[in-house]
Amino acid sequence: MNFKTYEKAAWSTFKLDHSPMKIPYLALGIAGEAGEVADKIKKLIRDYGNGEMPAITDEQRNALKLELGDVLWYVSCLSVALGFELESVANANIEKLASRQNRGAIGGEGDMR
Repeated sequence: MNFKTYEKAAWSTFKLDHSPMKIPYLALGIAGEAGEVADKIKKLIRDYGNGEMPAITDEQRNALKLELGDVLWYVSCLSVALGFELESVANANIEKLASRQNRGAIGGEGDMR
């Protein structure tokens, strides 16, 4: 599936597309779903890794895959709500990272480094 197809399919399932709260709702959704990804990883370390990162079972990987899909859905819908195509967001990110790499600025802090 390409970005355009995914974007269209994801947006078709968004129920608040006419709400004045759609942008904050989607931004909060990204944070919540990213938190669920982090929480699953945290629990792997706590419950199976004895303080280390354990090997991940197929079942655990699939659970993470589903949570990452939820993050992707929110990112896609927020992109649409802001008037961006997901492909342009992805391209801008790669261009930004390539520029940082070319300038030796991959590490460090700040969006505009």
